[in-house]
Formats: sequence, structure tokens, C-alpha cells
Amino acid sequence: MKHIIINIGRQLGSGGHDIGRMLALDFQAKYYDRELLNLAAKESGLSEKIFEQNDEKKGFFRGLLNLGSPHVSSGSVYKSGVSQESLFQFQSEAIKKAANEGSCVFVGRCADYVLRNLPNTVSVFVTAAMDYRVQQIMNKRHLDEDAARKFIEQGESERATYYNYYTGKKWGAAESYDLCIDSSVLGLVETEKMIALFIRKKFGV
Repeated sequence: MKHIIINIGRQLGSGGHDIGRMLALDFQAKYYDRELLNLAAKESGLSEKIFEQNDEKKGFFRGLLNLGSPHVSSGSVYKSGVSQESLFQFQSEAIKKAANEGSCVFVGRCADYVLRNLPNTVSVFVTAAMDYRVQQIMNKRHLDEDAARKFIEQGESERATYYNYYTGKKWGAAESYDLCIDSSVLGLVETEKMIALFIRKKFGV
């Protein structure tokens, strides 16, 4: 199997995580979603908790972390504050390292931007109708309709701010990706098949 890197951007409730896992199986690739937080923690010597609290968010701690924090490991090379930009850099290095080791599927974390100079990448954005996404979040998180809608709106606002800040691009805008697809039209399985076909045609595999 050819060395291929697949980057998945996704709206909340669109099924992007599940589609990413199916693509990983389809292309015999490693799957990275929250797993990236663990990789970044190992690379930096910092606690994974720090990366979890800042995951795809901009301005959460605003550089106020220090070695005295209970979430910073004693092996940290930092003797002073750790900025969010530093955390993003650690995570970016973890993404690059994983991408160099073999075929990967990355979900979020600006991987499309971090790996923009690699020739073997494809970036996909998975969207879905709002009613569909609200229903998915209601079922998954056991929320009522209003709470699910608020959860989506807040989460996507944070995700967009994070992506736009670090990439200089617009989260969810078609020009930022190779392919944008609505998973609520065909369902997750058929959507994955369409994406896989696009990838195979793009790379000739």
C-alpha cells in the first residue's frame, strides 16, 4: 500500500471520527485522533492532561502554565511558562513524526496545515445537516435538543477559532480542503466509500 496521509476536518456530529477509522482500515493506515495528545505528551515531556485541556482550543490557559502546575511532569525541559503556541508546536512535531513513519489518518488538530508541504496528503472536510448532527449529539451525549445544539455551536466556535488562528485559513471553507462531503446524504459507510474512491483516484492506488 502506498504511503498516504489522510487529514480529516469535521463538524461536530458529522461522524468524522467514525469515517476516519473506516478510512484507516481501508488504507491500512494508523489512526490518530486523541491519540495525538499522548504522542505530543511523550515528545514534550509534559503531561497529557495539558494537551487535553487545550485540545483544539485557543486561549484556554493563555500561557499561564508553569513548572509548579500539578499537570506538568518533572521531566519537562521548561523552567518557565508554557505557551499555547509551544503546545501547538509539540503537537505539530508529533504529527510530522507519525506521518513520516507510514500511512496515517489524522482527525483535526490542523494536520492538513502542519503537513501541507508533503506531496502524499489529502485533506477532507466532513459536514452534515444540522438536524442530523443535533440528533447524533443528543444520542451520544444524552442531551435534549437545545443542549445538543448549544454544544455543537460552542464546540465549533472553539474549533474554528483554533484552526483559523494557527493556519491563517478558514475552518470548513471549501478552498481549505481537497474534498468536502455531507455525510448525512449517504450515511457514514457510503460516505467513507466515496472518500476512499476519491483518494484512490487522486493517488492512483
